[in-house]
Amino acid sequence: MPSREKKGPENREDSTSEIMHRLKTHPFLFIGTVLVLVIVIVAFVFLPMPGLRTQSGAPDFIFGYYDKIPIRYARDNYFYQVLQSITQRQQQPASDDPNYTYLMARQWRQAFDAAVVHTGMLDEVKKAGYIVPDAVVDRQVAELPQFQENGRFSAFRYRAMDNTSRMSLWRQVQESLALQAYASDLSGLRTASKEAAFVSSMSSPKRSFDAAFFPFSSYPDSEILSFARDNAALFRVTHLSRITINSSEREARQVFDSVKNGTTTFEEAAKTNSQDEYAEKGGDMGVQMAFELQPLISDDQAREKIINLSKGDISDPVKVVSGWAFFRAEEAVRPADTNDKTQKDKIRTYIMVYSRGKVEDWLIAAAGKFSSQVKTMGFKEAAVAGNITSHNFGPIPVNYGNTALFGSVSSSGIPELADAGTNEFFWKAAFSTPLKSPSDPVVIGNNVVVLYPLEESTADANETGMIATYYPYWMMNGTEQAYQLHFLTSDKLDDRFNDMFSKIWRKN
Repeated sequence: MPSREKKGPENREDSTSEIMHRLKTHPFLFIGTVLVLVIVIVAFVFLPMPGLRTQSGAPDFIFGYYDKIPIRYARDNYFYQVLQSITQRQQQPASDDPNYTYLMARQWRQAFDAAVVHTGMLDEVKKAGYIVPDAVVDRQVAELPQFQENGRFSAFRYRAMDNTSRMSLWRQVQESLALQAYASDLSGLRTASKEAAFVSSMSSPKRSFDAAFFPFSSYPDSEILSFARDNAALFRVTHLSRITINSSEREARQVFDSVKNGTTTFEEAAKTNSQDEYAEKGGDMGVQMAFELQPLISDDQAREKIINLSKGDISDPVKVVSGWAFFRAEEAVRPADTNDKTQKDKIRTYIMVYSRGKVEDWLIAAAGKFSSQVKTMGFKEAAVAGNITSHNFGPIPVNYGNTALFGSVSSSGIPELADAGTNEFFWKAAFSTPLKSPSDPVVIGNNVVVLYPLEESTADANETGMIATYYPYWMMNGTEQAYQLHFLTSDKLDDRFNDMFSKIWRKN
């Protein structure tokens, strides 16, 4: 039979990692994307927007607190200005768009997050005791566009602004300068040349691989049927209807009594009183297997009584996850029909979730047989003989976590290896297995994988040099992301965004 071998991407350019390829072809564009965040912080976040005036009676909403400092949305403040900028740069959703609320919430959330970082940075600057000299602030205010006339500072324009607005603007500039110093210190962190050289040396050795895949979906029907026979009680088929009362057992018994004494029908009681997803169907839960009732009814004896109800019988109210419920049998319980595809699929799903180790053991054994065949007849020949899916990828170095500095498993485009980058067993097998030998089977996601290292190489001087050059920018980008995360996940943050946005939305 023909092998189902597939090749990975072929645009590796002499084993150079994808990040190096992008850096070499568009160095300024690529590095520019790394610096965007710093530019946004310095050029937009910290510079006050000219021409705005605080209006009395304007909305004033508090979306949370950072270290007990309100994260406030009010006319002209930082939160307000960021939101205005976002709505100008992004297309406003139409009011009849079904995603309108979500899109609006996303824009407001972006502005809120920026305001949290802004407030957190100001808080740290204040606690550090840094104060911008008044003369520096005065000079910056004098250079603002709204006070310029014919290229020079206009005292007339400055005095035309009321004292309250002037003081507010002066404080904004003072904060802006303090935060520019904060950002400058952050972006000015240097990376030692020896550190960059050490990191670039991690690009070697690199290996290329063939890999064979044994997916969980290939677990054979014969094993499914054997498991179903050995665990027949789990897969008994029952058809029930139910009425759920979330409030109390007493109310559940009142509804139960009204059905039992004929005051109302089961279907009417379900539509009128039941508080679950089956109410509109008259309580009909459809056909289910016994194991599907386990999460709903924790008491084993109560669950068995319900499963074994005769057709038309109604159970007493029992405790369920969401309150109290009683059930009616629409059909008598019966064994699973393994010729029914729907029922067989349910059994397979149960095994994949609750008996996954059994599946792993079977696939590892199958992978072991394949490895034995590889040793006698070769990798490709064994894959063809067993009709086993195989891929080729690499060369890659040890790159746990798929860092952008080096070639990565994720760049191979092989979906079966999507989780391999953070799987330590994968890396151990990849670089401890001798060349031209099959590795021990490794479980990765929903596959068992056998690696076959083809060759090993060393990164050339051009590649290591490019990594060493790029490394400081990579570190800076990581630092920027880390400090933002520091503020947004801090214990000092009291995030009330969802509640406040919901209140505003309801009012509008």
